[in-house]
Amino acid sequence: MDLEAVVSHLLNIPETIPTYVHPSRAAHGTKENQGASTIPVDILDSAKDYTFYLDVPGLSKSDIQVTVEDENNLVIRSNGKRKREDGEEEGCKYIRLERKAPQKMLRKFRLPENANVGAITAKCENGVLTVVVEKHPPSKPKTVAVN
Repeated sequence: MDLEAVVSHLLNIPETIPTYVHPSRAAHGTKENQGASTIPVDILDSAKDYTFYLDVPGLSKSDIQVTVEDENNLVIRSNGKRKREDGEEEGCKYIRLERKAPQKMLRKFRLPENANVGAITAKCENGVLTVVVEKHPPSKPKTVAVN
């Protein structure tokens, strides 16, 4: 049994969750992803949608791009630029710099088949990016008459 299966078994995670919890393995090691930070994410699976929560302190909504690539890959990226405030008076300088400037961010998630990629919303509020991907309604079983 591999590590992912053991963790899923111990935490009693449904089988469908790993299909979108784990970022696309194809993104690792590519030039596009070099130097990019992997921001931790919480993913909520409700009856109507999947909700992704990412902490993005210091980034504004204009710094973040949310796209869908290859029909079912949710991609969240940012250039990660934050301006340091300069002192208003001449001769002002920082005596301590502890806050890291946000790094380039890139996260990719493979969405399940029931995700409606045409109905995605995103908002950035108080340093938290919330991306909501609606689900398609479950299809009803089709009964075929036997002749």
